[in-house]
Amino acid sequence: MAHRIVKLPDVGEGVAEAEVVEWAVAPGDAVREDQMLGAVMTDKATVEIPSPADGRVVSLGAELGSTLAVGADFVVLDVGAAAVQESPAQPAPPEKATPPEAVRPAVKAPAEQQPQASVSTPPAIDGSAQQLPKTRVVEPQTADAANGARVLAAPAVRQRARALGIELGAVVGTGADGQIQHADLDAMLATGVRADSGEVVDVPLVGLRRQIAARMQKAKQTIPHFTYVEEVDVTELSRLREHLKSQAGDAGSAPTLLPFIIKAMAVALADFPQMNARFDDEAGMIRQFADIHIGLATQTPAGLMVPVIRNAGTCSIDVLSARIRELANAARDGKASRDDLVGSTITLSSLGALGGIVSTPVINHPEVAIIGVNKIVERPEFSNAMVSVRKIMNLSSSFDHRAVDGYEAAQFVQRIKTLLEYPATIFM
Repeated sequence: MAHRIVKLPDVGEGVAEAEVVEWAVAPGDAVREDQMLGAVMTDKATVEIPSPADGRVVSLGAELGSTLAVGADFVVLDVGAAAVQESPAQPAPPEKATPPEAVRPAVKAPAEQQPQASVSTPPAIDGSAQQLPKTRVVEPQTADAANGARVLAAPAVRQRARALGIELGAVVGTGADGQIQHADLDAMLATGVRADSGEVVDVPLVGLRRQIAARMQKAKQTIPHFTYVEEVDVTELSRLREHLKSQAGDAGSAPTLLPFIIKAMAVALADFPQMNARFDDEAGMIRQFADIHIGLATQTPAGLMVPVIRNAGTCSIDVLSARIRELANAARDGKASRDDLVGSTITLSSLGALGGIVSTPVINHPEVAIIGVNKIVERPEFSNAMVSVRKIMNLSSSFDHRAVDGYEAAQFVQRIKTLLEYPATIFM
């Protein structure tokens, strides 16, 4: 029995370790060269680790959710002649089934078509055949399934399917090349296909969910939060938005309220630069930034992400509107780049129609402030014995009390309130 140890390769950009977020094989499985063994996640990318040779899996180097150092044992393969001979050929797709492109495992492109690798391939550990495998940075929607036919589904979809007790092989994918979407799982749920009633499902914290948990815990343990809530009359702002919507050739391109709120934040930050800052815990120092990079808390199928609108103060409403759509869609589709998700100096959080009356948003560590937007409600207003209907929206904002005093926070929110209630002043 000839063993070949597949090491966790250097996935680039100075990353020293990675978390195992998916196993595509199990001990005893036969694999072909370039077939996916598993996937790991760093704070920068999700990376597939392919098999460097034909063989049979002897053992896996870690449990799902474990963290491995670069160079640690990832998979042990039996690459002896007997194991290779026993490895079955890839099954041919049945007639009238999904096209081969949708089910066959990923293979290397010809040399003239081979794209540049997204990460570096380190040299062999020694002069033997134990060379670190090539890696491939993947979009979350192209993760492979183990054994047999190729089932396309993002790690978040796979995790949700496991939690619901749904077998992915029984799901008809409606995405590109038969990719299984969250909507496909919802369709299965509508037919009653789910785990038995009363079953307890343990869902491990892996990948993005673990990162979110760690960051939220650190933010609450490190930052002394306080929250300030104020109501804002957005009647005039809503009328302006409706006017712009009626003037837009494409209704889908009309701005929501968010670009105006971001613009108002940017104007207010010019008067309150201490809010556009980060708290350096190690240095015990507040770092204020001249450039305004506003993070937009966005819910995605994989969890909460914060894409960043850079230099928001210099952007027009149209540019902000387009950038919000672009970043939010990229985050939800799992296509946001690392540069899209880092570098914010203050964050805006909005749950839209689900925004509730009041919220207590958690600061995006190490920033010192977060502005929370609640839903708009209509309320009667009495003035000079007259009654009118006004659109009211609350701002629920949290601040780091180490860097921001309550009076300063109130002044900052009141400045935003005035700008939103008299929207023409945003542009003056």
